[in-house]
Amino acid sequence: MSIVNRVKAILLAPRSEWTVIEAEADDVAGIYKKYLIYLAAIPALAMFIALTLIGVGGFGISVKLPFFPGLINAIVSYVLSLVMLYVVSLIVDALAPTFGGQKKPLNAFKVIAYGSTAAMVAGIFHLIPGGSILVLLGSLYSIYLIYLGLPLLMKCPQEKAVAYTAVVIVCAIVAGLLISAISSIFIPGPGNVRLGDSGALSISIGAVKSSA
Repeated sequence: MSIVNRVKAILLAPRSEWTVIEAEADDVAGIYKKYLIYLAAIPALAMFIALTLIGVGGFGISVKLPFFPGLINAIVSYVLSLVMLYVVSLIVDALAPTFGGQKKPLNAFKVIAYGSTAAMVAGIFHLIPGGSILVLLGSLYSIYLIYLGLPLLMKCPQEKAVAYTAVVIVCAIVAGLLISAISSIFIPGPGNVRLGDSGALSISIGAVKSSA
């Protein structure tokens, strides 16, 4: 199945698509190569453009990163997001018996890889000022996709799917915060940029523009 068809199917008909996904003979490397390396690039690329070309901020203040620090930040965030998907899948697999399910490492990875589709696709809205609400909605829909996938792929009872999903999402949030903390190391700020540095932050306040 093409990546476009898979995205459309998991977003528009998730219940039937999870059945198709469960039956597919695939492996972790194959899912990365055929699917995740492309989908995970959407939010990373969108944030790169927003941070370096468009500028982010609010209340009349806009901040832009210089090109190369922004590029490094995008690459680091992209790589760490791919790592996070695998780490969270390990957690899904480890938790399965706790919620009456079966440990199936490949299925756990499928749940996280394909369940995260909505959040990754919604990353494109980073390009839109005020698009964070749409990014949030995409993340919420991914939670729903994971909720639908866990009972089928991990064989947990339906009545335990909500609790299972909740624990997985908490773990994913912690992993996401860790990624943000690590990637922020590569974002220059007023405290670590010297005067005259060509990589200074560009800050616009109304019609006034300055460099930090």
